[in-house]
Amino acid sequence: MPTDVVMPQMGESIFEGTITKWLKQPGDRITRDEPLFEISTDKVDAEIPAPASGVLQEIKAAEGETVAVNTVVAVIDESGATAETAPGANPKAAEAASQEAIRVPAPAAGAEEGSAPAPGGPATEVVMPQMGESIFEGTVTKWLKKVGDEVTRDEPLFEISTDKVDAEIPAPASGVLLAIQAETGTTVQVNSVVAVIGGAGAVVSVAPAVPAAAKAPAAASEPAVPVRGPEAASGDEVRSSPLVRKLASEHNVDLRLVPGSGAGGRVNREDILRYVERTKAAPAAAPPIAVPPAAEKATVAPAPAAPANFRGTPGAVEPMSVMRRKIAEHMIASRRTSAHVHTVFEVDMTRIVRLREATKRRFQQSTGLKLTYTPFFIRAVTQALRLWPIMNSSVEGDNIHYKRDVNIGIAVALDWGLLVPVIKHADELSFVGLQRALNDLGERARTKKLKPDEVAGGTFTITNPGIFGASFGLPIISQPQVAILDLGAIAKKVVVLTDKEGNDTIAIRSMVTMAIGFDHRVVDGAVADQFMMVVKSALENWSETLV
Repeated sequence: MPTDVVMPQMGESIFEGTITKWLKQPGDRITRDEPLFEISTDKVDAEIPAPASGVLQEIKAAEGETVAVNTVVAVIDESGATAETAPGANPKAAEAASQEAIRVPAPAAGAEEGSAPAPGGPATEVVMPQMGESIFEGTVTKWLKKVGDEVTRDEPLFEISTDKVDAEIPAPASGVLLAIQAETGTTVQVNSVVAVIGGAGAVVSVAPAVPAAAKAPAAASEPAVPVRGPEAASGDEVRSSPLVRKLASEHNVDLRLVPGSGAGGRVNREDILRYVERTKAAPAAAPPIAVPPAAEKATVAPAPAAPANFRGTPGAVEPMSVMRRKIAEHMIASRRTSAHVHTVFEVDMTRIVRLREATKRRFQQSTGLKLTYTPFFIRAVTQALRLWPIMNSSVEGDNIHYKRDVNIGIAVALDWGLLVPVIKHADELSFVGLQRALNDLGERARTKKLKPDEVAGGTFTITNPGIFGASFGLPIISQPQVAILDLGAIAKKVVVLTDKEGNDTIAIRSMVTMAIGFDHRVVDGAVADQFMMVVKSALENWSETLV
């Protein structure tokens, strides 16, 4: 039966996309999740996978055409999914489809063709998971198991990094890890197979990887090889997107020399960047080695993942991690988008410091939670946001969207970067609820257990460099928000106090410096100052009982 292929929704604010390239033609045989066409929107360029296996029956939107989301752009005839190659169909596509349908472990080195499969039950494919609606690829940063290891269902198997979150991915089944098809440092599309797990007691039967030039001629005629790891692109036509070809041109890179880690050896952005970094890092004095092109491509190993600790090694040149690159992109984009202005306030925290010291032991005994200062700041901010809703808004074209929910993002510094988990409906939580949410999100951020929706949807952000001793900072707004609050270190200072009669005295008080960064496109300085006065008053005149 026919299956409609539609223009996908690539994000909440994206309503159309432009088809930049069709990767298949009418009559070609395709498999489910195989890249079918490329699109470009105002937010992202992406490859769109086929929603079903079969034969591409019709293309309804030509290259260069811009169509609304959910518009039918092609039709796939599923009835041809297992039929013989139709007259006029692409024989290479048919061959690829038949190989795709057979996913069994490859015979071991030296095994005879036609030998019985490994014992232990059917193989289970491990795929790159979809970590959010707008995430289309992920980078494998670490394998927690090696080929031959036994794994149990839901046990952490590998770690990935996306532009939203770093996470541990659990094993989908119990058994033996038969093959790893995406090495550390490889970026692959969602739903791509990255490993194979055999049933419990299975014998590892995957032959070791060898250069393409060293394979025996008979290897090409073997019935099926499920290991589809990164392969170098060959021939004059290299599978890549317009974005990748533009990047290659900017760096004077011949795409035919770049190993592709995408589906079917497709070269993606990460492949180009890794190739450029390896080229720069190669010793200049090293003599050239005459190697046949095919062998040269096959023996290029993926670049190692960036180290978890960013202190660096003097003299070393290391590629940025995916998270580091995304942070850089977001910060630069925010600077270009918002008209940043900052204002600084000093707040007397003496009352709260004394309250915390007096109640922290009882608080922990009663709730099981360590009492920190952050919930006090969140509570004060939520009160101010209700009085000044413009600070809890976003800019959408020529409109200001006042957010109904108060979702507070809390910046968490990690050894490998920075994450901002979000406390949803923070204004509806009790003080204990805020502390519990902080502990939970912070711990799961450090152990890579956060879900994509837990780092999305923030309406206001708080960052706290004061825990590292900073007096204050001038933070960059997290888009599409319009404000961010920076908390300095709480420190004892000599200050002048004035009583109700106007008499001045000198005293030692626990003070904190807070800086608010706001978007001057929609927030005026007077509004930001009045917002901060509400926060300041709530903290200096704290009266809420903690437990």
